[in-house]
Amino acid sequence: MISKEIASKVLEKCLISGGDFAEIFEEDTITNSIGLIDEKIENALGGRNYGVGIRIFKDLKSVYAYTNDNSLNSLLDTAYKAALALGNLKENLSVVLNDTKIITDINPIKLYPSEVGYDKRIGIMKIAYKSAKGYSEDISQVSISYMDKDQKVLIANTEGLYVEDRRIRTRLGISAVASKGSENQTGFEGPGGCKGFEIFEEIDPEYYGKEAARVAHTMLNAKNCPAGNMMVAIDNGFGGVIFHEACGHSLEATAVAKGNSVFADKLGTQIASTKVTAIDDGTLVNHWGSANIDDEGNPTQKNILIKDGILKSYMIDKLNGRRMGMKATGSSRRQSYKFAPTSRMTNTYIAAGDDKPEDIIKSIDNGLYAKKMGGGSVNPVTGEFNFAVSEGYLVKNGEIVEPVRGASLIGKGSDILMNIDMVGDNLKQAQGMCGSSSGSIATNVGQPMIRVKEITVGGRSEE
Repeated sequence: MISKEIASKVLEKCLISGGDFAEIFEEDTITNSIGLIDEKIENALGGRNYGVGIRIFKDLKSVYAYTNDNSLNSLLDTAYKAALALGNLKENLSVVLNDTKIITDINPIKLYPSEVGYDKRIGIMKIAYKSAKGYSEDISQVSISYMDKDQKVLIANTEGLYVEDRRIRTRLGISAVASKGSENQTGFEGPGGCKGFEIFEEIDPEYYGKEAARVAHTMLNAKNCPAGNMMVAIDNGFGGVIFHEACGHSLEATAVAKGNSVFADKLGTQIASTKVTAIDDGTLVNHWGSANIDDEGNPTQKNILIKDGILKSYMIDKLNGRRMGMKATGSSRRQSYKFAPTSRMTNTYIAAGDDKPEDIIKSIDNGLYAKKMGGGSVNPVTGEFNFAVSEGYLVKNGEIVEPVRGASLIGKGSDILMNIDMVGDNLKQAQGMCGSSSGSIATNVGQPMIRVKEITVGGRSEE
């Protein structure tokens, strides 16, 4: 990684047009990915991504440039061109990098990707494949993906910061397709963590293979879900994707600072049921969305977003913090050096409550149990969303009676928060990838089982 001496010279060049802050983000990432379809390896890819991003602030203006040439001349030229975008040349300023931070590693690694051969990675994939394919004769296709990533970063800025970090992530993906005639249904599981290959000491590929196949098989034999306003129980784990999409993005300063959020200017007000406490925590040990520092070099932290229904804080990056007059919260993230960072979620979840999951189901006379959620879409300005239910069941008189497919949950994030009237004690987290203006990043979503007293359920009529 680039030395303090070089970083200082580049940062000094950044300020030649009157900028008041500049930052260097250097990245060196090695990624491995393997794809297996129907017991055959379709691809095995390895790559290295290296580059340096340079960002300059002048009041509330910002400019970003990057290069993958780390020679001093290239870095100085990139900084010079970026600085000129902010104004005319002024006097040179000196930059001293005197804030060298030695970070505490909250994500210990036992087996780095470079220490593991492809045979061991493929062995894990084949276990998952055999488990999924052997679940039922209905399973017509199984696809397995494996990914590991070793990212080294260096961040230096004109406030004197000079800090390095290393992030290791590993993930397994299992997709099973169940078929009957022309009808197909899919189940997916994607466990992962901020860990090395030792993650498979706790992730059982056989279990997750069966789980993906079970969902596909169950939904293949389910009837279509009826539509209407219903009471809905949303299960733990990936059920938290609704909070992530419909509410979480609206609590990021990326949206709040520009007034493009339904929750702008609402700190200290009640925006959710008193049952709801929501947290974004980048410090959870070895979790998928965790890191020692964010992509501006700030230590990650536990941010209480909502406490007993009251909005307590936003997720804030440095630039939007300037716009809002608030401090950064260790929430600045980016996909790579090719993206300027902005406020993003890490591990975002609704905290556990006091209700028992079995009591939540028993409390529903006529409604839907959304056991697993799928993808969806949301408008961050209004919070309006539409999410698919990948595994659902009708509930009658407090009992789960039959599986249904084709269900979707339709509503508005602010309304859903107020309509959560039961929160279970079975908090669980699940892994996903989140896309926004600073690219695609690893995020956890999570919650215990919750009950929403009323939500619009979209369905399909029986043919």
